[in-house]
Amino acid sequence: MIRKTLILVICLIPFFSQAQHDVLVLERRGMHEQAYTIGDPMSFETIYGRWFSGTIEDLHHDTVYIAGQAFNYNEIAVIHRSSKAGASQAGKYMMIVGGGLAVISVINGALRQDHPNQWFTVSGYIISGALLVGGFLVSEISPKNYKLGGRFKLTYLQLTK
Repeated sequence: MIRKTLILVICLIPFFSQAQHDVLVLERRGMHEQAYTIGDPMSFETIYGRWFSGTIEDLHHDTVYIAGQAFNYNEIAVIHRSSKAGASQAGKYMMIVGGGLAVISVINGALRQDHPNQWFTVSGYIISGALLVGGFLVSEISPKNYKLGGRFKLTYLQLTK
């Protein structure tokens, strides 16, 4: 009896579930970079120079619906990179660690009542300076936007007809 009920429940699942039907794929030099589906947040600039952001409400026949507006996916010129733990976040963490190392060295030297020119060692200067400069460079060099064209390409995958 339990087996029959389980089989019945498994057979009824497709009638009550909803599958995703279309996907926007951002490719970098032909390789998958990021995918956008219904319910994903997206911020982009159109070819007309206007920025829009919001949650994707629907993807239907090459059209992206965001915040009650409809856009053809070919009208998207720049996609703003989402703030996931990437190069920009790593740069911020590197700067925090470098600054923290310098602050800890100063506090330890002051607590030990050392002369101020003995608070840092050469390795302390090198490590904290490298972390601060490296973190700044990593956060500034990492791209903030995906400009569609050369390296980046937006493709529309229609999974159903």
